[in-house]
Amino acid sequence: MNIALIGAGNLATNLAHALTRAGHKILAVYSRTMQSAQVLSERLEQAFPDAEPVTPTDKLESVTHQADIYIIAVRDDVLHDVAANLRSLMPDALIVHTAGTMQMDVIPGKGRGVLYPMQTFSKQRIVRFEEIPVFVEAENDADLTLLKELASTISNNVMAVSGHQRKSLHLAAVFCCNFANHCSAIADFLLDEQGIPFNVMLPLIRETTAKLSQCTPREAQTGPAVREDKKVMDNHVCALEKAGHDDLAQIYRMMSDSIMAFKQKVHIKNS
Repeated sequence: MNIALIGAGNLATNLAHALTRAGHKILAVYSRTMQSAQVLSERLEQAFPDAEPVTPTDKLESVTHQADIYIIAVRDDVLHDVAANLRSLMPDALIVHTAGTMQMDVIPGKGRGVLYPMQTFSKQRIVRFEEIPVFVEAENDADLTLLKELASTISNNVMAVSGHQRKSLHLAAVFCCNFANHCSAIADFLLDEQGIPFNVMLPLIRETTAKLSQCTPREAQTGPAVREDKKVMDNHVCALEKAGHDDLAQIYRMMSDSIMAFKQKVHIKNS
């Protein structure tokens, strides 16, 4: 399939590699800056020397009209304007966006959809898409079928969802990924104060994640809060406050209260 990629950031970079690896042709890469578009174009040419060259551009009006699908992978706060400008240039094209929280109708006109890979991405680390769930949505059955077929060439886990379901997925992902990573950032901060490297936590993090393939997160929960060990929790809060970290003490209390509340909800549900 011939594809024009609108965006050259973290997601666009990984998606471009996955699509090219699957045999699709990235005809053009657009970015607000020519430098970003050129960097992605050059990375693709280095990674796939036998593939056709990718045309970089910083002007939407220069994007090819020959693509079968136009994939927008830009920040949410500029998606509306980019989609509107692209539609004015491509009135009959199939245009999709990749955002988790934005509705499909942020793209004006007919021939629109969503291709949402639920993963954390960075330009520095190219991930393998096979196990990444990809959620699709389209305005009509023909476009939905096409998006499913396209997504199935890069992922073994493709599912059609509604815009409401996709918002819930993105919200859950923020808790699983962004908030969990912030907890690791807090741990790194606290360890650094004591001259302890963060890598001592990696085996614990790996095991915590590995357990989730065998049991639910609630079943896997351990620690003083799920045991309702008030003495340990009070000691932790006291230590944070004495170190001048009142904000972290507040987070600790809120997280512990939430763990205990979830335990009570499960008890009520099962009783």
